[in-house]
Amino acid sequence: MSAVLTVAPLADADIADVIVLWQRCGLVRPWNDPEADIALARQNANADILLGRAGDVIAASVLVGHDGHRGWVYYVSVDPEYQRKDFGRAIMAAAEDWLRARGIEKMQLMVRADNTQVQAFYESLGFGEQKRIVYAKWLDGRELTP
Repeated sequence: MSAVLTVAPLADADIADVIVLWQRCGLVRPWNDPEADIALARQNANADILLGRAGDVIAASVLVGHDGHRGWVYYVSVDPEYQRKDFGRAIMAAAEDWLRARGIEKMQLMVRADNTQVQAFYESLGFGEQKRIVYAKWLDGRELTP
């Protein structure tokens, strides 16, 4: 019997649990403050954080947003205890639906080159690699992070 994932937007009471989920999934980096990222995503209607619950447990999440042309997803996560139950597919489908409801036709995401397991997951969802060079610059002058 497979578990059912119920998806709904993040509520204030969920913030601490979502940060723990992101930490468990290895998504938090020293140069990104997850609380600040959550606050920024919640500032306007162009972004949201969707949570997937298995019963009362937050088992998956995605931060989804758009710039008016392209949709982006960040912090795509499935708790390690709930992986291999299609929750990743379900949370990504919810992000796609969120973007479609806003008239956004293209979804994009970035994956680190050495994260081959996640690359295979996205390819199984129909994503394809687009050859691009990503440039970055810290505006405070610090060295680039990996």
